[in-house]
Amino acid sequence: MAAIASITAGIGAFTAAETALSASDTITFTPAAKQLLTLRNTTASPVVVTLDGADGTTVAVDGIGTVSVAAGLAITVPATNSVAVVLSTVRNYCQGVVTLSGGVGVSARVINL
Repeated sequence: MAAIASITAGIGAFTAAETALSASDTITFTPAAKQLLTLRNTTASPVVVTLDGADGTTVAVDGIGTVSVAAGLAITVPATNSVAVVLSTVRNYCQGVVTLSGGVGVSARVINL
């Protein structure tokens, strides 16, 4: 299990190295920052990466009621493709220690914008 460090965006071009994921890795969610998680699949098959905060259980959603976030958010990364997630838009899944699981074959980075 690796802890994936956030990269702070600089002015203009900046280095944004990726980290190869294992079966289980962690990221640090910073609610006060605008963070972009990128996932790049290096395999010939889709990979499902689950984003799961250890403290996420249920949340109240206006007009819907109580919604469980306990199982985490499944993010499908298409074969030889990339996806990106602005973490603040899925903040209910980022409570406590945030784990990325099932990511073998995927490279990730977290950029603080």
